[in-house]
Amino acid sequence: MLKLLLINSALNTGSTGRIAEQTGILAKQQGWDVYIAHGARYTKSSALKTIRVVSKSEEILHAIQSMTFDAHGLGSRKATKKLVERIKEIKPDIIHLHNIHGYYINYKILFEYLTCLDIPIVWTLHDCWTMTGHCAHFDAIGCEKWKTGCCRCTLEREYPKSIFFERSAYNYELKKRLFSSMKNATIIPVSRWLEGIVKESYLKNYTVNVINNGIDIETFKPCRNDLKQKYGIENKFVMIAVASQWSEKKGLYDYIELSKRLSDEYQLIFVGVDNCYKKDIPSNIITIRRTDSQKELAKLYSAADIVLNLSYEETFGLTTVEGFACGTPGIVYNRTASPELITEETGIVVEKGNYEQLINAIETIKKNGKQHYSAACRERAVNFYNKDDKFNEYIELYNSLIMGNNRL
Repeated sequence: MLKLLLINSALNTGSTGRIAEQTGILAKQQGWDVYIAHGARYTKSSALKTIRVVSKSEEILHAIQSMTFDAHGLGSRKATKKLVERIKEIKPDIIHLHNIHGYYINYKILFEYLTCLDIPIVWTLHDCWTMTGHCAHFDAIGCEKWKTGCCRCTLEREYPKSIFFERSAYNYELKKRLFSSMKNATIIPVSRWLEGIVKESYLKNYTVNVINNGIDIETFKPCRNDLKQKYGIENKFVMIAVASQWSEKKGLYDYIELSKRLSDEYQLIFVGVDNCYKKDIPSNIITIRRTDSQKELAKLYSAADIVLNLSYEETFGLTTVEGFACGTPGIVYNRTASPELITEETGIVVEKGNYEQLINAIETIKKNGKQHYSAACRERAVNFYNKDDKFNEYIELYNSLIMGNNRL
């Protein structure tokens, strides 16, 4: 029986956790013996054989080290050595990496081991951390240091936050040496935009194969709901924006400015708002706490007339696609990966921060009516972002890599 080892910071929760879990389940259904190594903080029950790399206290210590010395991914030494010994016992035929950042694994120890292996390594990139000396996203400030060598990082207070030291130059060179030394690796960006970033980075010499994120089209589908009745907004044109963690880069203050420019016939709803940002949000915007329930999200998307994504940095743009599956058109900024998702039949792309364009786009969709877009939105989600199709691309990749490896 072929063995697959998945490695990700989260276990069956959040977007990366669910992607890793569902890929592993599909592989298991097709005869693979599947293990997943993961961190301690973000976990749910799993159908796979699980390996918790660290305890919660070890994860906290790693976070403290990271924040103090700008040494993200360089803690958890003892735990990662144990993981390496476990990998030697399992003897996987393929190792599939997802997020290796997240305060749970020592990438130096892990990659010093991985570089000695001849088995295929698949690495799905969900952000840009792998290619920088510090940050996970850099496009919002137009930084291009990652192309030649990071130094004097201005994002040291962004995730993974560093408070006292700035070591982006050291981190960059260490990552470059380790991440460029795998013998048999395939890099999987989740969008064409991220593919372009990879091909300008020190990972450019690897095989690069885009596989978009997939969604559960049986869960995300048009469904009945009482959202408008619940909030007394039956006669309003509803726009919804969803984020797992709100921030300025997610467009928070653009939404707030937009709300000031719209008349009372429009209603903005934020999903995923915590107490940190709630105080900044005006009372004319409805706020809903974060939910991990995909069924609840499907009801919210279905109730909306537009799904707005005014993020300045998206490596994919999952909320837009989830909205499509529920028959709801989207409006996005012309930034990073977001424009890849939109067609003329499913929404509108506008210039970042251009409120005149944004309001015109909203009014255009309102004039045409949601039903003008719904069938095309649903069709696009089903045809291009069905999780069964997307995750099967991974299984096909695994099989082709195994066949290629056996011929060596």
